[in-house]
Amino acid sequence: MTTAPRMLLVLSENWTLTGGRADLPAAIRWAREAEDAGFDSVMVSEHIVLGPDAAADGVMGNPRDYALPGNQDPYTPWPHSLLLLAAIASVTERLRLAAAAVLAPLRHPLLMARELGTLDLISEGRLLVQPTVSWSRDEYDALGVPFARRGRLLDEHLDVWAKAWGPSPISHQSAHYPFQDVYFEPKAFRPEGPRLWFGGQRLAGPVLRRLVRHGHGFHPLGRPTPQDLRTLEEAMTAAGRDLADLEMIGGAQGVFPDDRSTADLGAALAGIPEQLEQGFTTFCVKPNQFTDDPAGVGAFCREVMRRVEALTR
Repeated sequence: MTTAPRMLLVLSENWTLTGGRADLPAAIRWAREAEDAGFDSVMVSEHIVLGPDAAADGVMGNPRDYALPGNQDPYTPWPHSLLLLAAIASVTERLRLAAAAVLAPLRHPLLMARELGTLDLISEGRLLVQPTVSWSRDEYDALGVPFARRGRLLDEHLDVWAKAWGPSPISHQSAHYPFQDVYFEPKAFRPEGPRLWFGGQRLAGPVLRRLVRHGHGFHPLGRPTPQDLRTLEEAMTAAGRDLADLEMIGGAQGVFPDDRSTADLGAALAGIPEQLEQGFTTFCVKPNQFTDDPAGVGAFCREVMRRVEALTR
């Protein structure tokens, strides 16, 4: 028996719905409408700044598509994800809050733990965090962080966060973030901290290692291959963990008939039953792939839930 699907509304990258502006009150309203429609969660991603390498491969043809490494206009709005999610937490009750693509190496881990822990407390444990190293050398250069060390920095973040959620005082010895006997209070909502998701373009090396050691959810970029899923299951088993312990995050990707039109919602949702059979339980939908009406996102969410229920009944 498959698990009933959980639907996640992607709130980043919807600037075609708001005339190119980062209309944050609209995003907050959409989150509340998604909760009312029965959605499980919302997701907000981040960049701090963009540089010329944001468009290194040329800007995406249809502006409703997902932003990928090297395909976006450097003028693309990227508001502070955690502040936006805090505002959403204040007007919702059960909606989970996914802070995706949190660029942890661009901050100090104690500051990052403070921001994440506070948001987790505000939302009473609804926070999901997907930390990553990202891809933009220009962004790292602008903030004075060594791009080549970003993986090692993220690993230290994860270690410091785990200490921060535990008993004070805490210490950490390293070349990057040394500190001794600091008291970190208050902590997060749960003793083990917020739920952590990991993913990326490839399931190998550091991504797989972090997922097995720290992860509560697997959120790949695109569809993983059957071999990817076997590799993940084997790695989890070898670590004494069960693959069923991981939340598996899939999606409904729109296919655009041209660069001016929205995608067909029914065609995008049609792949959900197959993903459910593969063990995926949570599915991302980005509204501007399917509608150009900023006042119609609530109705869109209700239509998504109606169609998904019919598909998986």
